[in-house]
Amino acid sequence: MLYCGLSNYNWGEVMDLELEGKAAIVTGGSRGIGKAVARELGMEGVDVAIAARGKETLEETAAEISAETGRRIVPIAADTGDDASVRAMVKSAAASLGRLDILVNSAARPLGQAPEPALAEFTDDHFWADMNVKTMGYVRCAREVVPYMRESGWGRIINISGLGSRNAGSLIGGMRNVAVVAMTKNLAEELGQYGISVTVVHPGYTRTEATPATIAWRAGVQGVSQEEIERGLKAANPLGRIIDAREVAYVVAFLASPKSIAVNGDVIAAGGGAGKSIYY
Repeated sequence: MLYCGLSNYNWGEVMDLELEGKAAIVTGGSRGIGKAVARELGMEGVDVAIAARGKETLEETAAEISAETGRRIVPIAADTGDDASVRAMVKSAAASLGRLDILVNSAARPLGQAPEPALAEFTDDHFWADMNVKTMGYVRCAREVVPYMRESGWGRIINISGLGSRNAGSLIGGMRNVAVVAMTKNLAEELGQYGISVTVVHPGYTRTEATPATIAWRAGVQGVSQEEIERGLKAANPLGRIIDAREVAYVVAFLASPKSIAVNGDVIAAGGGAGKSIYY
């Protein structure tokens, strides 16, 4: 629950996000930001279908979140890079949960855990594999979920993208994240008439269960200590610390709620202020 200090609320009053009893799909939900989002939605009273490719990890995550939140967490193995797999996943989620109100697209190939290819080494597969799983995968999931939302006259689609859309450093990371933003704005224009809003969340570098291995890899590549890598990551935003996956999930939970109606077709950065560019 969120605590609100706005003038029309009493200090310390709990803001009810009005999510109790709703149903969601979270792709990439077995770990990282997707897992944190599924957990936070569960804490707000949402039943969640989590989708990812690894069945064993999915089942472990579902059991963990269900035990913690008391909500129904349904694991569904699926590949967002495949049309038939996405169709089957959404159909299964709807059958299991009885309704679909929220879609959080978070499935993507990981970046920053291996060297980025230079232009001379950049291949068709670098482009198509990433764009197919993330950008086109988000489109596939939205396409299959929207009919359920239209039927109820309400829905929320939140696309997890990344600050790579605003900063150079990863050719494919920038392209796929910019594409997600463009797709989001276009879907918001099309779907608003049905009571469905579509938004983007841009995490920066985020602490997840993969962070220790990533720091160790970067330290090895750069020939420095892991402590130095950690200091550099903390210094990347004005807060001087790494944003945690659950802190990103707080933002997503708000956007998934009826109270977020004023935000539509737009981007919320959740990187602790990382980056120097001014956006308006």
